[in-house]
Amino acid sequence: MLALFAAAHGGPALAVTVVGGLLALRGDLRPLHAFAVTAALFTGQLTIGWGNDLLDRRRDLAAGRTDKPLVTGALPAGLVVRALVWAALACMVLSVLAGWRSALGLLFVTGAGHVYNLGLKSTRWSWAPYACASGMLPSVFALAEPTPHWAPFWMTGAGATLGVGAHLLNALPDLADDERTGVRGLPHRIGERFSRVLAAVLLCGASLLAVFGPAGVPPAWAWAVLALVVVLAAFTLVARGRSPFRAAVSIALLDVVLLVAVG
Repeated sequence: MLALFAAAHGGPALAVTVVGGLLALRGDLRPLHAFAVTAALFTGQLTIGWGNDLLDRRRDLAAGRTDKPLVTGALPAGLVVRALVWAALACMVLSVLAGWRSALGLLFVTGAGHVYNLGLKSTRWSWAPYACASGMLPSVFALAEPTPHWAPFWMTGAGATLGVGAHLLNALPDLADDERTGVRGLPHRIGERFSRVLAAVLLCGASLLAVFGPAGVPPAWAWAVLALVVVLAAFTLVARGRSPFRAAVSIALLDVVLLVAVG
């Protein structure tokens, strides 16, 4: 089970699901719909992670990735394929329970992740699936409410901006390995230093949208959260390894808290 969780990129999948759960709390969803759309989001994220490791198996072998269960032999490929199929079926059933509008949104979010895996990650448009999926995410939950509607423009913009920033930081630890195996997305083309700077700017921009996008005057505590976001964004400029991506996830969670409490 631990190997399956690792192959599914379980940490990011859980982080996205927590963000979705907080958005469900913010909305006016019925309990069944809130559970269904959040669980569908999680199962969809699992399919993206497993699909990524299956498609990248040869690249990961060439790069000597000992952190990949499919590379080390700790996990049979057939088991991952079966898990992906069952997760995809669960995602579809749960999506339908949330309503057809939300189901289409979830299909878009999950599909964007698979489009990235299938080749877009090796192009200069590697950021686009992240922007589209993260920007659509608030609307997935808004469309599951009793009165379906699209999320406000500022919320969509905050989600899209966060997604691109997270993509830039997530790619940094693997830049060298990716280059050797033919993966050249946007972070590889603009380089590590500019990727860090751009990601920090985008993450701060998403937080500003979360605070100043909703109508009314932001509460005083929101300024303290903004200050913490700036500190975390600055941390992404100097940290190494997976730490910048973890900081980006922390900023995302802070922004969702802002959306729930302020928006």
